[in-house]
Amino acid sequence: MAVARSYFGTDGIRGKANEKITPELALKVGQSAGLIFQRGEGRHRVVIGKDTRLSGYMIENALVAGFTSVGMDTLLLGPMPTPAVAMLTRSMRADVGVMISASHNAYEDNGIKLFGPDGHKLSDEIEAEIESLIESDLTRRLSQPQDLGRARRIEDVRARYIEFAKRTLPRNMSFEGLRIVLDCANGAAYRVAPEALWELGAEVIAIGVDPDGFNINRECGSTSPQALRQKVRELRADVGIALDGDADRVIMIDENGQIIDGDQLMAVVAESWRAQNLLTRPGIVATVMSNIGLERYLASLNLTLERTAVGDRYVLERMREGGFNVGGEQSGHVILSDYSTTGDGLVTAMQVLAEVQRKNQRVSEVCRRFEPAPQVLQNVRAARAQLEKDTVARIIAAAHERLGATGRLVIRPSGTEPVIRVMGEGDNRELVEEIVAEVCHALKDAAIAA
Repeated sequence: MAVARSYFGTDGIRGKANEKITPELALKVGQSAGLIFQRGEGRHRVVIGKDTRLSGYMIENALVAGFTSVGMDTLLLGPMPTPAVAMLTRSMRADVGVMISASHNAYEDNGIKLFGPDGHKLSDEIEAEIESLIESDLTRRLSQPQDLGRARRIEDVRARYIEFAKRTLPRNMSFEGLRIVLDCANGAAYRVAPEALWELGAEVIAIGVDPDGFNINRECGSTSPQALRQKVRELRADVGIALDGDADRVIMIDENGQIIDGDQLMAVVAESWRAQNLLTRPGIVATVMSNIGLERYLASLNLTLERTAVGDRYVLERMREGGFNVGGEQSGHVILSDYSTTGDGLVTAMQVLAEVQRKNQRVSEVCRRFEPAPQVLQNVRAARAQLEKDTVARIIAAAHERLGATGRLVIRPSGTEPVIRVMGEGDNRELVEEIVAEVCHALKDAAIAA
């Protein structure tokens, strides 16, 4: 049975800066995680990266105070993508890694993501341990003055991550001849991503690379690709790439301005890696939100699609359990576990661009692997408890029956917002829209009556 938690959600601790994510909380997280991850003798270290939100300074300093107060040396990376922090946690032999980010949320929010020494996000059990320590009095467990940790900034991390990303490609791979519009969402990858693609020979037109603390994800990035679509068409570019605020997700835009989502990207990588005998298992892992069209397409290649709950941590858990090396989410979190322990937007885009170069075809030809089934997603502001109401349960049961074997209905409370997400898909769009509307209406009525 899942244990109710006060702080951690599906992707670390997240909330409004100075309301939920306060300096006091960050201090306690640093102390608690620092105590848990002090294993073995000698000095212990933590690496801390962040995105470009104004509140990152406040949270970073509070975390430094927390970690150093329990004797951990702190290495500050500055603005870096989430996957870079995970990679550097391993390569710098840190005991724990921290990313300060609220991913695709607006600047008012922020968050704290933690990685173990292996670069993987923490298990529910370790998060529960940290929560327990946060709620306790740690005064007697603080370090003596002579045992306090030190803090310093690391200067060469951008170059290290760029080299890492480039090494995921064959040595002779070049992106020469590609005109790329790259949207970095005014976020964590605003320097590393343009440099990496330029070093691979592409002509790079970068937008969303002027962070001011407030404009992260604002009308830009993977959750708002309109400006990128317009720029691709205006400049007659070959492709557009949109990262989110912490660069662990990506969507792409073809030369016609059409969006290529995470499902299509996974299909491209799966087919490419299958042809190169790089798949460790004949299939991939995705969530319940991935389109049924992806499942059908993979089946045509004799590949399976295993589904998990929403959240890249659950995708990665299933990948590790089953020995899969490709997985991800429709939103653009794509995990290629040969290289990364989390989604990596830049590395995913580079794998797709490599396939474009190998085939010497347009992006639209390479990346439109299947026709998605009509899919409708609506959010309803309602509590999880409304799902247990008899009237709601009856309507949901009837909806499943009406969709039958040719469609799917997925209803789930959000892990990051106080809403319930209702997703329906099937070959008959009108039926899907009608069913989703009925379920949403039932949830709204139940919320009003509560």
